[in-house]
Amino acid sequence: MENVWDAFVSGKMQTADTEIQFDEIGWTKHPVCEGVELKHILTAKDTSGRFSFHLVRIAPGKCIKTHVHEKQTETHEIMCGSGMCTNDGTKIRYTPGAISVFAAGIPHEVTAGDDGLCLFAKFFPALC
Repeated sequence: MENVWDAFVSGKMQTADTEIQFDEIGWTKHPVCEGVELKHILTAKDTSGRFSFHLVRIAPGKCIKTHVHEKQTETHEIMCGSGMCTNDGTKIRYTPGAISVFAAGIPHEVTAGDDGLCLFAKFFPALC
């Protein structure tokens, strides 16, 4: 069986009028967090600001430090690796298949385990 993360990284998204090949989208370094890379699948310009989708990979032991999105609800779908998330003060173990939701205004933090962490993040409305 193919690794789900690898399938996503080289996958595609199709709608009635468009197809987006994920392997044609480059990885970008997180603007603040060392060891975190993002692949912006859909951005505000693609969705008229309604939502955005991002693949996120976090290097082993690296962290997206505590932060808040004042206007966005955010979801994480864990694809591979492991780690811990703090969601409004509650610690949640991140393993493949876990889903976490953060309402707008809720502080959260994500730390990758020894094997790194890969997730699919969605924002409503769009983050960028």
